[in-house]
Amino acid sequence: HVQLVESGGGSVQAGGSLTLSCVVSVYTYSKRCVGWFRQAPGKEREAVASIRSGGGRYYADSVEGRTTISQDNAKNTLYLQMNGLKPEDTAMYYCAAGRACEVVGGLWRLVNPEYWGQGTQVTVS
Repeated sequence: HVQLVESGGGSVQAGGSLTLSCVVSVYTYSKRCVGWFRQAPGKEREAVASIRSGGGRYYADSVEGRTTISQDNAKNTLYLQMNGLKPEDTAMYYCAAGRACEVVGGLWRLVNPEYWGQGTQVTVS
């Protein structure tokens, strides 16, 4: 049974921190590349960060330096720690998984996920 379940979203003041979690219940070969996307109202969905099972992390320029993606394989859980949150970080955040990352601009990235979570809202004011 394939399932990705996010948690940890909420409302926070600018400058604050949040850690999102995602329990990734998919076959091992279907989560060789996992990551986070976000979509703000009226905007296209964008990649935030991804991590490749064989090594390699990607961060969007907009979050680089204040965001950390990590995973706990024993718990089948993916995390996104966000610090120094800004109002422009307000969005629905989605966890995603795929069989492979792709090299884009010299970095391994999750480009075409096969599985998605239902999303968790982050609001920064």
